[in-house]
Amino acid sequence: MNTLTRNAGLVFVLAAVTLLGSVFAYQATSIPNSRIIQPEELVKILQSSKGEGLLMIQVGSHVLYEQAHIPGSEYIGPASREVGLGELRKRVESLPHGKLIVLYCGCCPWNHCPNVKPAHDLLQSMGFTNVRVVHFADNFGANWVEKGYPVAKGE
Repeated sequence: MNTLTRNAGLVFVLAAVTLLGSVFAYQATSIPNSRIIQPEELVKILQSSKGEGLLMIQVGSHVLYEQAHIPGSEYIGPASREVGLGELRKRVESLPHGKLIVLYCGCCPWNHCPNVKPAHDLLQSMGFTNVRVVHFADNFGANWVEKGYPVAKGE
């Protein structure tokens, strides 16, 4: 095997490891359980006075947000993209680090969501201590809308 072939093989292996690493880095399954909130728990919070002080942010697709979203939530943009993370950073930078922030996406099954993990990790790296991520096992439609929980539509 010549040096060129060996180097090309090494580049391919490094690229594959980097790609797999980035895919696994975004898996919601690695978010600590203490930071996860179930949909039914969030509904109870929203119905109580505790819901008044929280900031709820949808970090998924704009199409999904327009079709249906949790009332009172704000659209930031997909956190799997730098633009979305930049918008999230800008939105929270002036907030106290103890503020309750609830993130959600619901674009796809929990273990495939590309958005909640980067959003969670960004807020954690910024020093936010009261961040929760809504666990949608299947997707927003199945685990929120179809259960009859409150929804808003449009912008």
